[in-house]
Amino acid sequence: MNKKLIHALTAVTSAGMMLGTGAVQAFAAGEAGADTQQVGTVGTLVSTLALPVLLLAFLYFIMIRPQQKQEKQTREMQKNLQVGDEVVTIGGIVGIVLRVEEATETVILETGSDRLKIRMKQDAIKENITAMEQAAAEKAEKDKKKQNGIAVGKPKDE
Repeated sequence: MNKKLIHALTAVTSAGMMLGTGAVQAFAAGEAGADTQQVGTVGTLVSTLALPVLLLAFLYFIMIRPQQKQEKQTREMQKNLQVGDEVVTIGGIVGIVLRVEEATETVILETGSDRLKIRMKQDAIKENITAMEQAAAEKAEKDKKKQNGIAVGKPKDE
């Protein structure tokens, strides 16, 4: 999907640059004065720089900013690990947190019924299944209360 988006944006950018510079050049060619040539050059410069700047701003808000938000949420989740949480590592190992060592930023996981224990860095934890299940349960409870007509949240000041 990203390749299609980039290809479409590139096509729009190049088409916009051709139209913008062509219109300014046609305007500059129609007039016959030194001031008009200078205005045409400034207009060409502005139209040439405006579209790439807009494209970069668009890409920042569509691609970079959401990724930064996701990384921040992942770091928060890794810092808030607790004993008993069921987690999944980057490598796909599912286990239960037995101990969190703050000094070395490591966790000890117990995997499977054979009680295999693995020590790994907190950065290797991809998701906290326990926290996700709790969030889903809270959301379902709020939705159920809304359906029953019970107000959820803070009361409005009157």
